[in-house]
This record gives sequence, C-alpha cells and structure tokens, in this order.
Amino acid sequence: MNRPPVGGGEMPGRISDVRWHAMSGFALVGVIAVIAGGLVAAATGPTGFTHGSWVAAYLVLVAGVSQVGLGVGQALLAAVPPSGRRRAWQLVVYNAANTAVLLGTLISSVAVVVAGGALLLLALALFLAAVRHPRTHSWHLAIYRLLLAILGVSVPVGIVLSALRQS
Repeated sequence: MNRPPVGGGEMPGRISDVRWHAMSGFALVGVIAVIAGGLVAAATGPTGFTHGSWVAAYLVLVAGVSQVGLGVGQALLAAVPPSGRRRAWQLVVYNAANTAVLLGTLISSVAVVVAGGALLLLALALFLAAVRHPRTHSWHLAIYRLLLAILGVSVPVGIVLSALRQS
C-alpha cells in the first residue's frame, strides 16, 4: 500500500499530487505547442509558408519542449513546489514572450521580437528563482539549469539574427 511516510513527506519514486498539479499547466501548454509546431511543419511545404520551418521549430523547441522541461523541472526539483500565483505568472510571461517573438518574426518587427526576448528573460529568471532551494543537487538539477542557460543565451542571439534579417 502506498502511504506517505510519517510526517507527511513524499514517498521516494512517487510524485505527489501537489507536484503533479504544479507541472500540469506547463505540460499541457507545452504539448499543445508541440502539436501546433507539427501542424505548421506539415503545412509549410504545400503552402509555401516562408517562415514555416522556423515557426515550427520555435513552437516545438522553445514554446513546447522547453516549457515542459521548465515546468516539470521546477515542480520536481524545488524543495517546495512554486505557488499557484508564481506558476500563473510564469505561464503568462513565458507564453506572452513566445507569442511576441513569433508575431514579431511574422510581421518583421524587430521591436516586437526584442520585447518578446525581454519577456522571455524575465520568465527564465522566474523559473531560476523557483528552484533556488532545490530538493536535490543531482544531475537533474544540472540539466534544468543548463536548459535555462541555453534559452538565456539564445535570446540575444535570436534578437541579433532578427535585426540582421531586417537590415
């Protein structure tokens, strides 16, 4: 029988309901973004959508897989899962950032891409802060921080590429 240990702690190898709830919104939105990216990829060739392959890749990698990784990572790694309010802010800021980057690219507006990049950096700071007191210092934490670093470095690179494309 799976009963929590005395004192209300979590059983090893079992994800608590609180942690499942803390990751579910990010997982749902991330999976939707991956599916949307697949649909864009499928439609790109037949329609001749100029930015299609980039949009598909962005949806899958940044809006989708990375969002799942960040949401699941913080839910599992933080000593105390982030509050509902923090998760709501993270979801709103991260997805507003992705929307701005995608929109700015589609309408060829570097200013909108820069605004999206700034929001993305804010969202990454929120994710980093959520795991400042980790439950463990395992390789999982290293991968979580590496994901944050890769995304953080990609923001200025993406902004420069966007500016070069418009010049």
